[in-house]
Amino acid sequence: MNHYNEIAVKELNKWKKRMRKKPSLVGSVSKGIQNRINEILPEKYHEIVTAAIKNMTKAVLFGSKYITKTPYRALSLREREKLVAKKVKLYKTTALIEGAGTGAGGIVLGLTDLPLLLGIKIKLLYDIAAIYGFDVNDYKERIYILNIFQLAFSSKSNVNKVFAKMENIEEYFDTLPDDINSFDWRTFQQEYRDYIDFAKLLQMVPGIGAFVGAYVNAKLVKKLSKTAVQAYRMRLLNI
Repeated sequence: MNHYNEIAVKELNKWKKRMRKKPSLVGSVSKGIQNRINEILPEKYHEIVTAAIKNMTKAVLFGSKYITKTPYRALSLREREKLVAKKVKLYKTTALIEGAGTGAGGIVLGLTDLPLLLGIKIKLLYDIAAIYGFDVNDYKERIYILNIFQLAFSSKSNVNKVFAKMENIEEYFDTLPDDINSFDWRTFQQEYRDYIDFAKLLQMVPGIGAFVGAYVNAKLVKKLSKTAVQAYRMRLLNI
């Protein structure tokens, strides 16, 4: 094993420990409060938001322009991750500009940020998957992408559940539903919404929306890319 891979293995093992770490008391209390708020909201509201995120995500997951990436072959881990770094830089800039633009527009344009940013994030994950050599035309790989998304943007308790499945990848793939509609969209949208709600509300405030939108979007893309790198290292390095 070369020096770069040795460093990657050490980083990966540290990351895996963080993924397995149980929720803190503060995190549990915060999640409990958010759950109570969700219980107060009308069921119809949850149905509408779930359907919106489900349809939006499915459009990105199954749109031909997103699932035709050719896997990169015969590259070292270092070469792959140099390419990933370039892609992330490009997507961070795109997300920053998009966030500033929608944030400057107040509430009306702010509401358009969710689908736009979601598209940017999923597209980034497709590119990263292909760079690591995985074929995103494979249905299972697209489900894996959704799980990376959940690792990045979920409560700690949900991260623990998702990561436990991803650590046993072959067993997990065997349990995947045949129908994408069987995926747990309710948990997916609720965890994602709870994770970014406060920041996105600030993005709609006149005067600071543009700054908040640019900053938050760039940070979210950065977090997602770091999560994806470790998730694919876990499979590529087979540890």
